[in-house]
Amino acid sequence: MSSDSGSQTPGSKGIMTFHPTAEEFQNFSRYIAYMEYQGAHQAGLAKVVPPKDWRPRKSYDDIDDLVIPAPIQQVVTGQSGLFTQSNIQKKPMTVREFRKTANSDKFCSPRYADIEELERKYWKSVTFNSPIYGADVNGTLYDPDVTDWNIGKLNTILDTVEHANGITIEGVNTPYLYFGMWKTTFAWHTEDMDLYSINYLHFGASKSWYCVPPEQGKKMERLAQGFFPGSHQNCKAFLRHKMTLISPSILRKYGIPFEKITQEPGEFMVTFPYSYHAGFNHGFNCAESTNFATERWIEYGKQAMLCTCRKDMVKISMDLFVKKYQPDRYEQWLSGRDTGPIDHSQPTPEAKEFLGEEQGKDCISQEPEVERKRSEEVHFYVGRGHSTPLPSHSSSQSPLVSSSPH
Repeated sequence: MSSDSGSQTPGSKGIMTFHPTAEEFQNFSRYIAYMEYQGAHQAGLAKVVPPKDWRPRKSYDDIDDLVIPAPIQQVVTGQSGLFTQSNIQKKPMTVREFRKTANSDKFCSPRYADIEELERKYWKSVTFNSPIYGADVNGTLYDPDVTDWNIGKLNTILDTVEHANGITIEGVNTPYLYFGMWKTTFAWHTEDMDLYSINYLHFGASKSWYCVPPEQGKKMERLAQGFFPGSHQNCKAFLRHKMTLISPSILRKYGIPFEKITQEPGEFMVTFPYSYHAGFNHGFNCAESTNFATERWIEYGKQAMLCTCRKDMVKISMDLFVKKYQPDRYEQWLSGRDTGPIDHSQPTPEAKEFLGEEQGKDCISQEPEVERKRSEEVHFYVGRGHSTPLPSHSSSQSPLVSSSPH
């Protein structure tokens, strides 16, 4: 999958892979800003490989009795690259029971020579033998003393929601666990309120990801609306239902640029605001994810198209964010006049420290290792040394926005 990126967005740098040093890994929000300074957000998805000595948990040997309260059987119907997924709730299972089911002859992964063959087998068999997904399990597998990139303690501006209002939104500002098996799927969607998301694959089989660059989001929506007119008529934001599968072959046929990548155990994936993404698991595994935000997200949150047909859909009031981070625009926002086109190419304002005090001058001259995947072939752009640090903070630089810890 690493070399096939579908049809790419002009100017996009493709899905980028980052290798932060232990020092760089200590400040989550700052590293996300650095990734955007490098242009990672333009593809809508990026991979982060943590430092080799970093571990979120000492051992996973003690989780067999953890209960998956509401496993779902994913029933997929459709044909010719266009499918709809519905979920049937099953009785609770322990991780031990789920693993046994996932590895059984009925549900285990097929044999395959490479990822391309497995991908073909997925799309050929997506409507057969409905798998069971242990999705949306409240909780974390991080050890409490882990501070770096702890999915339950990212301390981004999204925490403003909880700190100011005491509101907890499960899976949005709290972590969710996902226990997968072969063919379990996350259908095409953007995150709730078009937030960022982070996904860490704790253990098990790999996970395939597809993403459409944010710049192409409207085009993706128009395609989906054309193929699923009934769904669109019932709800303008029907893709938020996470029920729509569109194959790569259809995206290529209709000129929708997309990228794809494989996430291995021990790796993070970061999705960026308004990036449509989808994917599937290669076998039994466990991932953990949540949402987060930067200042750049605020514009996306203000303009997010929300589902109004379901009572459980996430809606976050943007008043608090506009008042705190865009005070000069607050009155306009209240009167409904503060909307306009979003420039998807611009990095978050927190990235300004990497640009120097003047645009184009005193730019960061040393970069951590980063790989940029481009269309048709893989190019490796390696920084000046494995342990080259990001520029350190100085008293003359504006501090990044930070939130109080949980």
